Amino acid sequence: MEIPVEKNKEYIVDIIDNGFEGEGIAKIEGYTVFVKEAIKGEKARILILKTTSSHAFAKIVEIIKKSPYRTNLDCSSYRRCGGCNIRHIDYKNTLNLKREIVQNLVNKTLQDKIKVENTVGMENPYNYRNKAQYPIGKNKEGKAIVGVFANRTHEIIEFEECKIQTKISQEIAKTIIQYINENKISVYDEKTRKGIFRHLIVKYGMKTNEVMCIFVINGDKFKGEEKLVESLKSKFPNIKTIVKNINKKNTNVILGEKNIVLYGNGYIQDKLGEYTFNISAMSFYQINPVQTEKLYNLAIEGAELNQKEIVFDLYCGIGTIGIFASKYVKKVYGIEIVKEAIEDAKENARINGIDNIEFTAGDVEKNLQELIYDKKIEPDVVFVDPPRKGLDVNTVNNLLKIKPKKIVYVSCNPATLTRDLQMLENIYDIKKITPVDLFPFTSHVECVTVLSLKNSIQ
Repeated sequence: MEIPVEKNKEYIVDIIDNGFEGEGIAKIEGYTVFVKEAIKGEKARILILKTTSSHAFAKIVEIIKKSPYRTNLDCSSYRRCGGCNIRHIDYKNTLNLKREIVQNLVNKTLQDKIKVENTVGMENPYNYRNKAQYPIGKNKEGKAIVGVFANRTHEIIEFEECKIQTKISQEIAKTIIQYINENKISVYDEKTRKGIFRHLIVKYGMKTNEVMCIFVINGDKFKGEEKLVESLKSKFPNIKTIVKNINKKNTNVILGEKNIVLYGNGYIQDKLGEYTFNISAMSFYQINPVQTEKLYNLAIEGAELNQKEIVFDLYCGIGTIGIFASKYVKKVYGIEIVKEAIEDAKENARINGIDNIEFTAGDVEKNLQELIYDKKIEPDVVFVDPPRKGLDVNTVNNLLKIKPKKIVYVSCNPATLTRDLQMLENIYDIKKITPVDLFPFTSHVECVTVLSLKNSIQ
């Protein structure tokens, strides 16, 4: 088709929908235009920034008809930072938007046009991130700065206040950057690969108030190391451990492989529900524990577990879902490819006194087959919590072969969720899909989906 718009030209459009990234969608002679920061129901004058054979990208020049859900921005870095992308929309309406994103995918992909539940939101959607990762660099004047990366770049935006990070992590970051400048400690330059300080990571236990600081450095030691540790301990009594992470590689990966504990025992603790979890420098732990608790409770409730059942927890991470399920069932088997996560999972089971759970480090695709075919273990319920790419075909096929009574699918990507449900829905009824807002003011949405084996197949 002939493209009906031209780059660098303005057009007046109606915004008919919002896309997966929260962007507005308009049509010009049937041609799709994605409009940054536009809201469904608005009319706007837009400027075309880029065209392709199937769609264009544009920005708003003028809002002619404003959505009642548009809100005043409360963050000076919003338009440059990649941390939030729907902060311009009233929070309650972002929950509706996320439900619609999932519903649209269900309608397009599945035979069963199940009605998606309302999104489970937060009462207070601020300062919810329990882990902050701050890059450290220099401004144009050569002064060391700490902040966040500008969207899709490695330019550091020096922040005044971040609405989604914890206040204590921001206070610690500002204290450390002041120390770096006062003591003339070098900071890492990606171009020259010289300089010491690369990143600061702060982990915070929301229930315990325990804090971990991780200095990511391009070297083995930095000037004034002991003095900085003592200063932080004195100013922030909640800091329970400080870790130095060595990363000398030319990489976008933040953490290196070597950790040296400078203070404390190298981990903090936090609680999810009634359970205590150890969090180390390398641990994966859900970013928003308030919503994670709701997510896991929905998964457990949906499974309707009983004491006779055997449960598989696939992609188990540090064992959180399996640990939540353990008191309701006979036995839990967890599989996770990251060895460090499995070590954490075993320790978490130990400190919570759970003895009916067994964790294995390995690829789900391979280890699931071992449990089923070599060890002859048949699960009644399977929890899956895969990465964004979703389930691999072999895992889906194995699930279809063993036919557990229930599958509870925890997803961080509605597109791959609906793709996988399409492969399962011939023999499973999709009972419920519930979106959960783990990342307020972003377009990211998690879902808990409950599947039950069809009566005709049982």
